[in-house]
Amino acid sequence: MISAFESVHDGWGVCVLVGVPNKDDAFKTHPVNFLNERTLKGTFYGNFKPRSDIPKVVEMYLKKEVELDKFITHEVDFADINKAFDYMLQGESLRCIIRMQS
Repeated sequence: MISAFESVHDGWGVCVLVGVPNKDDAFKTHPVNFLNERTLKGTFYGNFKPRSDIPKVVEMYLKKEVELDKFITHEVDFADINKAFDYMLQGESLRCIIRMQS
């Protein structure tokens, strides 16, 4: 992260951090990096706006304009929700469907 930020151009350089960093990660830089008008931005999910974007994605999915099924790696019943968290924490799951009813 710090390497990316420190490598942007003084005056107009922009560094965008994407995703969720490790909980123990720290970002340390010299304050002069900001005084030189470098910009640091961050985003979760590409600034996805659920209220307006989910209906659009659902519509695109139903029209088969976007393929989402290939990203589903696991399906679990709600009673086994802890398995879904285990898959995620172990890095074994891309997307897990949680079935509310068996």
